Amino acid sequence: MADEIESQQILIVDDLPENLALLARLLSEWKTLRAQDAGEVFRVLDSCQPDLILLDIVMPGVDGFDICRRLKADDRWRDIPVIFMTGSNSPESETTGLTLGAVDYIAKPFRAPAVRARVRLHLSLALARKNLARHNEVLERQVALRTARLEDALQQLQDASMETIIRLSRAAEFRDEDTGSHLVRIAFLGAAIARQMAIPRDSVDLLMRAAPLHDVGKIGIPDRVLLKPGRLDAEEFELVKTHTVLGAKILQGSRAEIIRLGEVIALTHHEQWSGDGYPRGLKGTEIPLPGRILAVADVFDALTSRRPYKEPFPIDKSFEILCKRRGTAFDPDVVDAFVSAETEIVEIANSYTNGQISPLFFRAPIGQDGREPLSLAG
Repeated sequence: MADEIESQQILIVDDLPENLALLARLLSEWKTLRAQDAGEVFRVLDSCQPDLILLDIVMPGVDGFDICRRLKADDRWRDIPVIFMTGSNSPESETTGLTLGAVDYIAKPFRAPAVRARVRLHLSLALARKNLARHNEVLERQVALRTARLEDALQQLQDASMETIIRLSRAAEFRDEDTGSHLVRIAFLGAAIARQMAIPRDSVDLLMRAAPLHDVGKIGIPDRVLLKPGRLDAEEFELVKTHTVLGAKILQGSRAEIIRLGEVIALTHHEQWSGDGYPRGLKGTEIPLPGRILAVADVFDALTSRRPYKEPFPIDKSFEILCKRRGTAFDPDVVDAFVSAETEIVEIANSYTNGQISPLFFRAPIGQDGREPLSLAG
C-alpha cells in the first residue's frame, strides 16, 4: 500500500509561484501538478485525475471557495479530496470550507512535517476509498453473476415442476386427443377471468399454473364411463363425480403453493353458486374463488369442444348458455368478468387447438400491485 500511496498525484493550486515551488519540494516523494488560477485548474483536470488537491483560498479572480464549489458540483471531480490552504485563522473561513466539502485545512506559513503528515493521511484515505470501491464493484459483479445463476436454476426448477404438473394432468386425460389444448385453454381462460376481476398478477400467474390440475382425478375413472359416447346413467354419473374428490386426495398434503391451489380447484370446480353442485354442495362464497373461476372456464371449454357424446357449440351460443346460468350455477361476478373479457376469451378458444403444450406457456410476469393475493379459501 505504501508504494501505491507514493505513486499518487497531487494538484497544488496557489497564485504565488514561490508557494507552488515550496510545496512541490515539501511533497517531492509524490508527483505534483501545479495551477495558479481556476482556468489552469480545470485544464489540468481535463487531462488527468489527481488523487488530492491542495487549494489556496485567497486568489485573485475566482477564489478557492468558488473552485471547490465547481469541483463538488461535477461528477467527474466531486470525490477528489480537497485540502484548503490559508493564512487566515478565521473560524468562519474554516467552517465555510468544510461545508463546501473540504477534508482538511493547512495553515500558512507551512510547517513541513505537518504538511507531509496531513497529505499522507488523506492520500491513504483516498486510496482506501478507491480500493473499497473496486472491491465493492467486484463483489457486485460476483453477486450479479451468482444471482443470475440462481435465477436460471430457479427457472429450470419451475419449468421442471410445471412440466411435472402438465404430464400429471395429461396422464389423467390421455384418452382425450384434445387434452393438451384443453389444458392450455383452461389455464388461459381462468387467467383472463381473474385479470378482469382485478386479482393481483402473482395470483393470476399461480391460478394459471394450477388450473391444469383441475381434472387430475379423472385418472381414476374407467374408460367405459369417461369415453362413453352416449348419455351417462345415474350410476355412471355418480362415478364421474368422484373425480373431484380423487383429484383432491392425489394433491393433498403438499407444501407447494401451486399444488395446494390445484387441490382446491380439483375439489371445487364443479360446485355451483346455488348449492346444487358437487361433491359437497357448497353455496355462494362458501366455494373458494379459484373454484368459482375455473367452473366458468371449464364449462365454457366443454361447451365449445367436441366430446365423445356431443359436437361443439358455437362460441356465441356458449356465451349465451353461461349467461343464462349466471346467479344459479355460476358466481355472477365471475360471469360478468368472463363477459367483459369476451375478446380475449374468443381468441383463446380459437388459438389453442393444436394439442401442444409447453411449460413456456406458463411463464408469466409475477409482480405485486398492492392488492390482497388470491385466497385458497374464498
